[in-house]
Amino acid sequence: MEDLGKSTLWLQAKLASPSPHLHILDCRSRELYDSSHVERALSVALPGLLLRRLRKGNLSVLSLLPAPPQGLEDNTVLLYDEGTLQLPHSGGQEEDEESVLVTLLQKLREEGSPAYYLQGGFHKFQAECPHLCETNLNTASSSSSPVPTAAPVVGLGGLSLSSDCSDTESEPLSSGVESEGASPPSFPVQILPNLYLGSARDSANMDTLAKLGIHYILNVTPNLPNLFEKNGDFHYKQIPISDHWSQNLSQFFPEAIDFIDEALSRNCGVLVHCLAGISRSVTVTVAYLMQKLNLSLNDAYDLVKRKKSNISPNFNFMGQLLDFEKSLGLSRGSQHPPSGQSCFFTSPTDDSAFELDPT
Repeated sequence: MEDLGKSTLWLQAKLASPSPHLHILDCRSRELYDSSHVERALSVALPGLLLRRLRKGNLSVLSLLPAPPQGLEDNTVLLYDEGTLQLPHSGGQEEDEESVLVTLLQKLREEGSPAYYLQGGFHKFQAECPHLCETNLNTASSSSSPVPTAAPVVGLGGLSLSSDCSDTESEPLSSGVESEGASPPSFPVQILPNLYLGSARDSANMDTLAKLGIHYILNVTPNLPNLFEKNGDFHYKQIPISDHWSQNLSQFFPEAIDFIDEALSRNCGVLVHCLAGISRSVTVTVAYLMQKLNLSLNDAYDLVKRKKSNISPNFNFMGQLLDFEKSLGLSRGSQHPPSGQSCFFTSPTDDSAFELDPT
């Protein structure tokens, strides 16, 4: 294999250019990135479920990056971890533990991108070029706060898109696999008793809403109408968010969760929908499961995935869910419900939901 390593001097020269046209990906943990990182670097902290999808070829790495300026064909990517001295060999016994940099590098090369890794990693670069490293002094005080729209945008599992890219028109960072898995059902999917996930078409079907006892509708779009708002049988809440990497959906989690809770407390059905029912509405539903059932992001996502196979939240929203998981103090893996609170579980045999009363 050709030598894919780039020296600290090479990176220093690139950063000295007013327009380096270079994507720099920090493959270390989010904590290390928040402490200090290479100037203009994006943080990649992949959760297991997204790393698995990348390995299987279900995601395009290039779709995660900000679009280059019009007419620019050079889309060079440089990856680094803490102390890479040479390209690690894939296929070894430690592949699962040390494969983030390798996986991204291989996928980028497969997709035709000129991708390289930084020789010596961040440790060497920081020692030789401390003036080209950025340090976040406010990490501790801001770690539990929702990501504001003016702040760097969170993408793939913590992929911070620099505000330098804000003046560049970029496609939404969706996975590009909306048709992945089985065909989406033509009716709302029941996630928990009385909690349904669906699309704009579902929200416009009066017969379906009546059949399922849905009287609360959470509309996670900026422009779809609340068709039956004048009908006294329905309660609406609209969250004006587009399916785009620049959007901060997490700021609406508390009121969305309260709205769903209100419906369930009245034993009414509630439909959470966006346009296609695969990204924005899924993000809100997963956030609800995380907070109310005390589930990790992976567990909540998998629960919804088993119910609706074609879900595909964009990576900005996945990053916000990771931050939400951190703010809730949830660890990866199954969790127990809070004391005194009922919890819904999914049967591994028939995938049906039932209520477990902790008393």
